[in-house]
Amino acid sequence: MASSPRLFSRGSYPEARRIADVLRNETTGGLLLLVFTVLALVWANLPGGSYESVREFHFGPAALHLDLSVAHWAADGLLAIFFFVTGLELKKEFVAGDLRNPRAAALPIAAAVGGMAVPALFYVLVQAIHPDAPEGAFVGWATPSATDIAFALGILAVVGSKLPTALRTFLLTLAVVDDLLGITVIAIFYTDSVSWTPLLLALLTLGAFAVAVQRRIRSWYLLIPLALATWALVHASGIHATVAGVLLGLVVPVLRSEKNGGPEAGPGLSEHFEHRWRPISTGFAVPVFALFSAGVVIGGVQGFTEAMQDSVALGVMAGLVLGKPVGIVLTTWLLSKLTRAELDDSLTWTDVLGMSMLAGMGFTVSLLIGSLAFGEGSAAGQHITLGVLVGSTVSAVLASIVLSTRNRAYKRIEEEEGVDADGNGIPDVYER
Repeated sequence: MASSPRLFSRGSYPEARRIADVLRNETTGGLLLLVFTVLALVWANLPGGSYESVREFHFGPAALHLDLSVAHWAADGLLAIFFFVTGLELKKEFVAGDLRNPRAAALPIAAAVGGMAVPALFYVLVQAIHPDAPEGAFVGWATPSATDIAFALGILAVVGSKLPTALRTFLLTLAVVDDLLGITVIAIFYTDSVSWTPLLLALLTLGAFAVAVQRRIRSWYLLIPLALATWALVHASGIHATVAGVLLGLVVPVLRSEKNGGPEAGPGLSEHFEHRWRPISTGFAVPVFALFSAGVVIGGVQGFTEAMQDSVALGVMAGLVLGKPVGIVLTTWLLSKLTRAELDDSLTWTDVLGMSMLAGMGFTVSLLIGSLAFGEGSAAGQHITLGVLVGSTVSAVLASIVLSTRNRAYKRIEEEEGVDADGNGIPDVYER
């Protein structure tokens, strides 16, 4: 009897694993975001309006309040996967990472708060002093407050191979807390009204999901329907559906259990889920979101110039390029002077400055907040998107210059002192 054809060849599974490993790489995530952003800009400016037609195409069950456009499916649906992975990261940091130690976590948490508040103040200040600020421009105040983890860590990985590990840890902790605060801002300030019945039902499905994962159940046919139900109910409640992604990630246990029921430090279900879902988030969800969110009709040099003169675009750029470094460095310095919190011995304030510039890459969450504040089709929405793209690009360039200089300095010290490349560190006695 002839054997049935294989759906996958024998070599396809190792190949799939290799692709997944590549997609877990931070540099790959940043590169994919860049490619899809450029693709979105090119496509949006082609004649014929095909980009807008595809982005505004609606599909989904209307009875479940899910007759959404492609752009909304990308922002409300696919981006929930990104925030699910973010929730897993948050839980891991609080339970077994740097945020577990209050003293170690104090500086990056404070830096995250300052790095959100000061850019918002810069944005508000620009709207207040700009003579032609449009009515309702203040609603976009939270747009420059975000930091894109994938872009920031990707660039740090490229330009900072010799930088202290503590700098990456500081940036990762700051960005994770930044995402938590960002999703909180979205839930509180960008929710028009709340329908309580679906929200209460969402809590029930979330509770069922939490009980299942606490019992270490991994069955996809149980967990995925519960997660989808939670997402759909949160969406129906009027709260942005990405909040569901964070909440689902936060209830997943980080520590594994011993056979006798006692917890032990080590990889648990959270790490398993992150391993499975990060390639989907990095390789599909976030790039597709960028494809349908970053497309702006520029209108040539004149259109670009007019957009850059809009107060909302100027406010976002000022917040990302200036507000982020000022907020992060100033808050970190003040806390280190006024409390017992200390900067890691391997870091200098120049390192922190470069890292704070890198945090000005708002992108993913900034694009999301900008679209919620002004809508995707409005002129202000287009201009604020362009402001996010330009501000993030300028921040990336400035940060790369500073961090590349620091990277060469650390590399020179390493070569002079014979410190090996496997990470034995740089002696503290040397001036950096």
